[in-house]
Amino acid sequence: MKRDSRLSAVLHALLHMAERIEPMTSDELAQCLGTHPVVVRRTLGLLREAGLVAAGRGHAGGWRITADLSSVTLRQLHEVLGEPALFAVGNRDENPGCLVEQAVNAALDDAFEAAEALLLERFAAVTLADLAADFARRHQARRSGGKR
Repeated sequence: MKRDSRLSAVLHALLHMAERIEPMTSDELAQCLGTHPVVVRRTLGLLREAGLVAAGRGHAGGWRITADLSSVTLRQLHEVLGEPALFAVGNRDENPGCLVEQAVNAALDDAFEAAEALLLERFAAVTLADLAADFARRHQARRSGGKR
């Protein structure tokens, strides 16, 4: 099963945009992400609809963040992306009348729901400002010759 990496890609793109004063083109962002500019435009279009980014056209055009980094959480971005599945594992449903399958699925459903609630709670506690600060610390450490 292919994993949905859009949240990671969006975070990557937003942090690159946060580091730049001028807007970034879809081509520039695609190069940072190792993807196609159409994928960037489609994904960032969702963020534009949510009021988190804006796109300008023309010579000085490109994408820029319009939201305050400290007010945007990972959970909010997850929701903007359509709440993709958080886990690649799931239940069997080949024989719904099977009592063993029902017992297994009930136990797994409880575990999945608890894990998802915990992960979404953590997503709500992390902002883009938190990630930008972590990036800045790592960047400074690298420039200073330290590891991290």
